[in-house]
Amino acid sequence: MRSVRVTAVVAAVLAAALLPDAAGAAGAAPRSSPAHPFFSAHTAGRVSVAPDALRYSWPGVYFEGRFLGTGVGMVLDDSAADYDVQIDGRTVQTLVTPGRITHWVHGLPAGAHRVRLVKRSESPWATSSFGGFVAAPGGRILPAPAPRRRQIEFIGDSHTAGYGNESTTRDCTGDEVNRTTNADRSFGAATARRLHADYQINAYSGRGMVRNYNGSDPGVNYRTFYDRALLSEAGDVWRRPPTWRPQLVVVGLGINDFSTAVNPGEEWTPESLATAYRAAYHGFLDKLRARYGSRTVIVVSASDMGNAAFVDSVRQVVGERTQAGDDRLRFWHQDTSGWDLLGCHWHPSLHDHEILADQLTDLIDTLPLRW
Repeated sequence: MRSVRVTAVVAAVLAAALLPDAAGAAGAAPRSSPAHPFFSAHTAGRVSVAPDALRYSWPGVYFEGRFLGTGVGMVLDDSAADYDVQIDGRTVQTLVTPGRITHWVHGLPAGAHRVRLVKRSESPWATSSFGGFVAAPGGRILPAPAPRRRQIEFIGDSHTAGYGNESTTRDCTGDEVNRTTNADRSFGAATARRLHADYQINAYSGRGMVRNYNGSDPGVNYRTFYDRALLSEAGDVWRRPPTWRPQLVVVGLGINDFSTAVNPGEEWTPESLATAYRAAYHGFLDKLRARYGSRTVIVVSASDMGNAAFVDSVRQVVGERTQAGDDRLRFWHQDTSGWDLLGCHWHPSLHDHEILADQLTDLIDTLPLRW
């Protein structure tokens, strides 16, 4: 389904619409149908508005609501991704591929509460669906929380997604990667919380600017998917709402391009790969500038996790654009010296993501941001 921008006319229709009962969990408490989640929940993530739900694919998408009462339900249709449920700022439950259910949290003290549902894991092969929050009998859903004034967009690969960051071992099966990936504890989410900012985590593991990890899946790359809300739907285009104008964009793409040697049969040589990477990076930054304007600060990062060609290429792109007059572009050379890389498959751990959040927060303090 093609993502749509909610106009005043569509919003009026949605305001009158009621969702069908989606309570798929055995013994779920009776409830009245919620208002469309566009009105009952706040999200800054990339979503596609369907008649009865919000649909999405990227990791870290979150929905925030408020309610009166002793319990709250959340309407989900997702057999691929995991979620954390947070009440009043505390994680109370983790949902593993919940399926089509209304998941309930009961037994809360009577009164006003905040609820937050966040997609922990990656599932680019699937489309997730959120049908809104519903109150337990005797309670009611309050208007959605207001958007935050500060906005940050994080663009990247597995490091940005929080791939396997909660793992206690580097050796992980595919299921273990899914269970231990927590985008809500990635460096991006941690940084945004420190700054009281709304954020997007538009990250896709294994994808590079022009070349994917170890040369896999030639013909597509991160840029193939960036404009989508629904990653598995070819041709989908996210219609950016006018409310999403991030003052800061943080880009981290290149580890997958350069971390493995070019294989026999690939189209690249090491030299032509670096040249194509720099050209594509310029084009991608042109896209971001056209979308968000000259006032948005863009931070481009590189680390020694790739190789010298990665860092050198990013430095060169930043230098060329700065010399051409872009004074709101900054290079972030991530310091990996304190990392333990205890996440799945030698990825940054929770410890490492906190180090990254410290580094990025310090850098942000030096930026010409007006927020």
